[in-house]
Amino acid sequence: MILKEYQKRTVATVRGFVAELAKWRAEDEEARKHNPNWGSDWVQRAWRKTVAGRSYHPRRNGLGERLPTFCLKIPTGGGKTLLATRVIDLVNAHFRHSRRGLVLWIVPTTQIYNQTLKALKDRDHPYRQQLDLSSGQRTRIFEKTTAFGPRDVAENLCVLLLMLPSANRKTKDTLRMFRDSGGFDRFFPPDDDPTAHAKMLEEHANLDTFEQTAGFWGRYIKTSLGNTVRLLRPLIILDEGHKAYSANAKATLEGFNPCMIVELSATPAKGANVLVEILGRELNAEEMIKLDLHIRNKAGGDWRGTLLESVEHREALEAEARLHEAESGTYIRPICVIQVERTGRQQRKPGYVHTDDVREYLLQHPGIAPEHIAIKTSSKDELKEVDDVGGLLSRDCPIRFIITKQALQEGWDCPFAYILTILTNPMSRTGITQLVGRILRQPYASKTGVALLDESYVFCFSRRGNELLKEVRRGFGLEGLQGLEGRINDDSRDGPADMLATRQRDEYRTPASNLVLPAFMILDVKDGWRLVRYEADILSRVSWDEIDLSALDDLVLDAGREGEMRLSANLEVPIPEPLGGNGGTPGQVGAPLDGESGNGGDPVDYFFAASHLLDLVPNPWHGRDLARRAFNALLERYPTERVAANHVFVLEELRRHIEKERDRLSQEVFRDLLGSGRMRFLVVAEDLTFNRLPEKIEVPKAKQANREDGSPYQRNLFDITTEDDLNQFENKVATYLDQQARLFFWYRNRSRKDYYVQGWKPRRIYADFIVTLRDDQPDGGDGFRRVFVVETKGVHLKESEDTEYKRSVFDICGEHARKTDWAEFVPAMRSKVMRFEVVDEDEWQARLNGMLFGRTA
Repeated sequence: MILKEYQKRTVATVRGFVAELAKWRAEDEEARKHNPNWGSDWVQRAWRKTVAGRSYHPRRNGLGERLPTFCLKIPTGGGKTLLATRVIDLVNAHFRHSRRGLVLWIVPTTQIYNQTLKALKDRDHPYRQQLDLSSGQRTRIFEKTTAFGPRDVAENLCVLLLMLPSANRKTKDTLRMFRDSGGFDRFFPPDDDPTAHAKMLEEHANLDTFEQTAGFWGRYIKTSLGNTVRLLRPLIILDEGHKAYSANAKATLEGFNPCMIVELSATPAKGANVLVEILGRELNAEEMIKLDLHIRNKAGGDWRGTLLESVEHREALEAEARLHEAESGTYIRPICVIQVERTGRQQRKPGYVHTDDVREYLLQHPGIAPEHIAIKTSSKDELKEVDDVGGLLSRDCPIRFIITKQALQEGWDCPFAYILTILTNPMSRTGITQLVGRILRQPYASKTGVALLDESYVFCFSRRGNELLKEVRRGFGLEGLQGLEGRINDDSRDGPADMLATRQRDEYRTPASNLVLPAFMILDVKDGWRLVRYEADILSRVSWDEIDLSALDDLVLDAGREGEMRLSANLEVPIPEPLGGNGGTPGQVGAPLDGESGNGGDPVDYFFAASHLLDLVPNPWHGRDLARRAFNALLERYPTERVAANHVFVLEELRRHIEKERDRLSQEVFRDLLGSGRMRFLVVAEDLTFNRLPEKIEVPKAKQANREDGSPYQRNLFDITTEDDLNQFENKVATYLDQQARLFFWYRNRSRKDYYVQGWKPRRIYADFIVTLRDDQPDGGDGFRRVFVVETKGVHLKESEDTEYKRSVFDICGEHARKTDWAEFVPAMRSKVMRFEVVDEDEWQARLNGMLFGRTA
């Protein structure tokens, strides 16, 4: 599955952090070998290296060891579970140095448990496919009732799914997880070996025993699932991590002796170590959620009128969905979620809306059949039957209406849910705060281009408008969608509830309409000059045979991993890590367990290695050849067993080096295209949607940004800029620009919406400001003469690789903007001077002075 930009950023940050953890942990271990007092807080050091200026709250596991813990703050609909599967791969590769072992995946509710279990067991689901990719097709999914042994963990990536209440230590003696069980006795010494029991307790002091104190025969360890987990030092994935911050819950998790805890949450608890924070507007920009959200609050009437209106709207949505399917082949069946007040058989009374009342009313409507309706309550779950035969997204599923009270308030996930109909008493608490998130996910994480199918809807009646809006806004906050409250439209009013449409200031409108920004264009045989596309025009021309792998010749493989024990319990034979997808035996890297070759005689499963490079090298055959070159060189220098033991390290080094080489060769392609004239930096009359400044923009009714002295901006292209649009450094820059008499206007360029430059790397460059200056000649007129595209960088990013890349691209832009023919297709731009600048925080004022008062080139 192709990741969205914010997901790529998340993965890159996690990769950097766990690599730093491994580095500082190794230094700490080396120091302690010489002197136990020489160690350091290696988790804090890794955190400070990765997350500047954000405090870290340390934790320790049940053995008293430092416990790396971090949180990914991802709004609802942002793909937390997919990212969790990627994080497992990163932690195993960089920190655990093993594709095997135990992952303890903890969820808070039955609903989330069932959905996660179904996805992880389905070999065709992207979550399971990612796990299989990480483990080389050696993934096992366990529940707490599943018995497993040491060899299962030694030969597979094992994911044990638990609900948080099941692990509650407060009642552990009454729970199956902490009872003595014959299903796990292979992890523990035999009953007649008290010495082995004592040794294991010495190494794992927090294991449960039958005796609280040592008797004549010593203490004997319970062969429970809980003790087994403690022995295996799992990686913990904690879904809805904010629910596990009570003292008891924290003690429970730490008592499992995890090597690391990864929390997933839209609303992290106070004290969470937030490593990555994704904003709601990033999800919206990536087409992950259905916005705007429309509220239709009938001023009068009863629940039947509201229900009828939502039924008719659902029918309109389905009609649009059928047309869309005919044109695109994409199947969508809009679903209406209906909240009632009563559900139980004995609770049907006059004055309250009951599930049976709604079902009977729906069945009176022509076209609605009994199979179109499902009830989901605590006592009746008609969705389970659907889940067993393909789920709500299946073309064979007939369900159009789901009636519930509270059972879907958390964890339920169906992108086909478009409408939320609230039929509860207007004076009662509705639960809309929790339910609103259930209708926000965009089908297939991609906009359809059909307005009705790209938005979501709430129907209710006789509610106070302000209180209703507060509830919905609160729901957005609980889903991590702060900043998108402006996309809530109260259709009962005359317009959007919290959005302002603002146009360019009158004095700038005509000159701004003549401003056309340049872009890299390529000459197409059929279409003439068209916009450069990275994959089609740059990456496709990279010669993968020219990838230079010589830097890997000096790679040193760790001999200590060669015979590494994967289990510290029982007398298990060490099993070297295989390089392929079929397990392995000593002496055969990537061979099946039966000893027969599964790779055509190759000592390495090169296609498995290539699968780890797919996002860098799209063609798996090219990836296979690169992996073959790298591993064959290592196999000439090292025995097969050592290469097998270090395969994760080798793959990561290979990946890092190929990315650098890909970018080097892409840069050569880019420069060759420019040099040959096949690609040019041009302004074109055609509206490319991003090469002209917008005539109007919509901004949320948030606090307006002002100059640092509190006065409003005077030379902003638009009247309004919100505080969310500018960080502290950017506000300094905007203030300074706004105070300069020579400045004509400035515009805060919006990321992923406005002007960008495509270089030789995949990500587009969205600058921070578009700045225009008046002519310095007395007869220069009232318009602008010079245009600056300005990217600002904080001092901590000045020497970063990303900053140097942007600086290089902007240098090329500036060089080509000086050519006489850059504006030949747009006469209005021929007299303009165009410059591209990267401004660093530690010298920003001097750079801006040079721009404003320097000599025109």
